[in-house]
Amino acid sequence: MKFAVHQANHIGGRKYNQDRVGYAYTNDALLLVLADGMGGHLHGEIAAQLAVNTFMKAFSKLEQGKAKEPEVFLRATMRAGHDAIIAYAHEQALGGNPGTTCVAVLVQDGRMWFAHAGDSRFYLMRNNAVSTVTRDHSVVQQWFDWGIISAEEMKSHPDRNKITNCLGGVEDMFYVEVSPSEAVQEGDTLLLCSDGFWTPLEEDELTQFLLTPALDKLLDKLIGVAVMREGSHADNTTAIVARLSSKEQSHVADGAACLMLETPEIP
Repeated sequence: MKFAVHQANHIGGRKYNQDRVGYAYTNDALLLVLADGMGGHLHGEIAAQLAVNTFMKAFSKLEQGKAKEPEVFLRATMRAGHDAIIAYAHEQALGGNPGTTCVAVLVQDGRMWFAHAGDSRFYLMRNNAVSTVTRDHSVVQQWFDWGIISAEEMKSHPDRNKITNCLGGVEDMFYVEVSPSEAVQEGDTLLLCSDGFWTPLEEDELTQFLLTPALDKLLDKLIGVAVMREGSHADNTTAIVARLSSKEQSHVADGAACLMLETPEIP
């Protein structure tokens, strides 16, 4: 496949870094996945790591280098991540289940599928605009949908970090939302990010990815901007961006190549 990709993370103003991110590819498919461990739950970083690890392992086992049923793959793998978190909590007698958001995108056969749980987002950017964005599983999103608060109020509301769905956490409240597939277009830019990244930024800042060949420099810059705007209250800030284009580097793999970002625990 031909694509450019860059992933980056900043611990922000937090004591622990609970975000995890990675990507994997074969000659016929590309997987992007990001998880944001929930700071209010015990060992959120372990939950996020288990979620991403589960996707990497499942992708590496795909026959013929791609999923036979992409929607089933995304749904089943995220469920497996949820189950792995619950099992870990029981085995370690943690006295509670760690929790994490998760968002994943699979590209193959000229199409893309995306799935999520929580408020980590997937943005699809094309034609100089944000074409698609996942809908947050959060309290403030529900209130916005009901007309109680505005989009601008969502960003600063004191309950903006309360989510209604996650992997781990409360066992019977988890579900996976898989969006209908989209046909890939030349130059499509895919962005997965934690709420520490998207909350302080505007959509027009994100569409800068469509205007620059240097995805790595822009992503690093925007992460710095997001952290600066939030100051000492900055959350862990993580994103991965990929551009699908015949002009980008060809990625050839003997089997599945899996690349997870090493996440430092201190600034």
